[in-house]
Amino acid sequence: MWFFSRDPIRDFPFEAVSPAESPPLPLPGGSWLLHRGRRKATGEPVSLFVYDVKPGHEEQTQIAKAAFKHLKTLRHPNILSYIDGLETEKCLHVVTEPVMPLPAYLESRGEGRELSELEISWGLHQIVKALSFLVNDCHLIHNHVCPAAIFVDRAGEWKLGGLDYMCSAQGDAAVPRKGVPELEKYDPPELADSSKSVGEKWSADMWRLGCLIWEVFNGPLPRSSSLRSLGKIPKSLVPHYCELVGANPKLRPNPAKFLQNCRGPGGFMDNSFVETNLFLEEIQIKEPAERQKFFQELSANLDSFPEDFCRHKVLPQLLTAFEFGSAGAVILIPLFKVGKFLNAQEYQQKIIPIIVKMFSSPDRAMRIRLLQQMEHFIQYLNEPTVNTQIFPHVVHGFLDTNPAIREQTVKSMLLLAPKLNENNLNVELMKHFARLQARDEQGPIRCNTTVCLGKIGPYLSASTRQSVLISAFSRATKDPFAPSRAAGVLGFAATHNFYSMKDCAFKILPVLCTVTVDPEKTVRDQAFKTMRSFITKLETVSEDPAQLSELEKDVQAASAGPGASAAASWAGWAVTGVSSLTSKLIRTNAGGVPVAEQAPEGAPASTPEPPKSGAGQPSAPEGAAPASSSHWDLEEDVTEEESAADRWDDEDWGSLETTSTAGKAETDWSASAWDLEPSWNQKKTQRPTVDGGWGGACEGDMAPGLGQRSTTAPPDGTKLASDYNWEGLGSADKPDPFSSLVEKPAADRQRNVEALGDWDLQDNWEALESEQGPSKAELARKKREERKQEMEARRAERKAAKGPMKLGARKLD
Repeated sequence: MWFFSRDPIRDFPFEAVSPAESPPLPLPGGSWLLHRGRRKATGEPVSLFVYDVKPGHEEQTQIAKAAFKHLKTLRHPNILSYIDGLETEKCLHVVTEPVMPLPAYLESRGEGRELSELEISWGLHQIVKALSFLVNDCHLIHNHVCPAAIFVDRAGEWKLGGLDYMCSAQGDAAVPRKGVPELEKYDPPELADSSKSVGEKWSADMWRLGCLIWEVFNGPLPRSSSLRSLGKIPKSLVPHYCELVGANPKLRPNPAKFLQNCRGPGGFMDNSFVETNLFLEEIQIKEPAERQKFFQELSANLDSFPEDFCRHKVLPQLLTAFEFGSAGAVILIPLFKVGKFLNAQEYQQKIIPIIVKMFSSPDRAMRIRLLQQMEHFIQYLNEPTVNTQIFPHVVHGFLDTNPAIREQTVKSMLLLAPKLNENNLNVELMKHFARLQARDEQGPIRCNTTVCLGKIGPYLSASTRQSVLISAFSRATKDPFAPSRAAGVLGFAATHNFYSMKDCAFKILPVLCTVTVDPEKTVRDQAFKTMRSFITKLETVSEDPAQLSELEKDVQAASAGPGASAAASWAGWAVTGVSSLTSKLIRTNAGGVPVAEQAPEGAPASTPEPPKSGAGQPSAPEGAAPASSSHWDLEEDVTEEESAADRWDDEDWGSLETTSTAGKAETDWSASAWDLEPSWNQKKTQRPTVDGGWGGACEGDMAPGLGQRSTTAPPDGTKLASDYNWEGLGSADKPDPFSSLVEKPAADRQRNVEALGDWDLQDNWEALESEQGPSKAELARKKREERKQEMEARRAERKAAKGPMKLGARKLD
């Protein structure tokens, strides 16, 4: 029977990539070739060192086998990591982590991307630590410290390799002869002169370390005499460098001592980058409080750290800290900073699963951090992930008792709306917005809800826009919080292209007319400006009816249609202004004293929100003048509004919690414009009085001397206005010219009511409140009144029990 020997190289689980894809790099001495390799089963990248055995080179072969043995047996974080190996009669294969020689790494960075001092300081720290391990723990001399023996991994960390000429420090074995002229320039001077003292066992390696430092800062070393010129070596490293290249080998420090000197105060290795790396190496044994503090400070330092280091060393530690530690929300900011260095595929694989898992966490701190940082990762989220795994958790924030959570949830909808499906956007989200705008006790949240609705209007379906926008903005114009009223007016302007001419005339202009008598001048100014824009459109159609289709082209447009960009530019004022306004309002409330602050350009700001709870708060005098509108002027120039960036996260929104507890000296809700203004139902059901008519009222009010009303009989066939049936239909023989204008809006209203109940007419808004009973403000006011009456009754009882004090009587304490 014949037996065929199998090829060990073919069975080896690793292979080198083709030379055309990546040519091998020859290492100094010409004995080893460095290939880019991969694992056959998984494609995992590795580095493959190959030595071909040649006849007549037995000495070099023995040196290569010794290097193979040393690399296989030595394990240290700063020494090249051995993975696998293969030894045959024809070759040696050594598989390590993917690395490249330091000279090739420096060359690949190109001009203008030289290593920074932070990178060099940590790289030298790693090499010196490896030498200290060899000399002090293993009693070995490396004997080949030079740039060619330093390898750099994907994270930019330096690894000590080149173990070909390693020998024992005990002196029981001969030092291998190199026989390579290009490596002799790194030998210390005492090796060439036998009369000089050899010094300590580490003296030769520390001299070569000095040569390495010189080359890292100044380029290739031409000759040993060039070491006297410092070149670009930093001043903080010069004293320690001079100790390494001193002529007396006994004065050269031990690697551990050299490391200690450089880590001293003001030393070359005393910096945040080295401190961060040292902490990451021991992060698993650190206390939870130490890890929390480290991650909090990490974000500020990441901007100065190398990109490769952030991607391949910091990111894995952050992911591990979240998966197996208790880091929580503190890792979010550094995680998103590192995420900027990843491509879309890496982001999907490494960070998106973590984000989805974080949204399901009940931790409020993590939820608000996610909402604040959403702009950094929203572009990497696909629509199915948003609708099925993120939105169901985010909507819980609308019902949260913490105002800061509700505020951030509303603002996050600006980013999520383009990715929401039909049901989540037009049904679920609108239900929450209706409740927030109608019943939320925080004025800034009601204002931001109106602002957000105007911003996401282009993404709503045509039917939802027709049912929601007019009713929502109409309600906002009756809010007691002045910025909310301004937001409602500008909401109409932001979405002007989504309304038909009939809606403009019958629904929008009547609402804006009521705002023209608003207590705040800025609200009035915006109302007049918006009214002029709508009236201009109506005049345009009146002059040229052919333009009606052009002006109404976006009314039935699909979501995110041509009007999206226009709405965004019109509403650019709101996000910045309301964000700053809310922070200013809360800071004022926290202090307990109203402080007027100038809002940023293009930002509405107003008087603080009326108190919702608490007793003993003095009410504002009835004749008090409204707050000066100069404190929250709105920018009228649209171009300036467009240039203002949305800076929602620039302010400390977390301080919103103080709003619910801080009291203000403000008019009570019962005296607000919301309650004083008659309801839409009263307006619709009010009918002209036939008896007495307009004439009687005018006649009674006329001043003497202004003349009397003419009693001349009207011409034949003239029909008095009092005889006209304003509510009924016209006769069969003569059609009513107003019937088409009365009946059609009623039909439209009926369809809207059936489509989306809560958002339709003002009737439904009032029904919505009546179904839920008194609001929180009314209950709190009623409770305060009962408490006040109870205290007055007790005070009267005590006074009656004591009786009147007699003249001259002495009151005892």
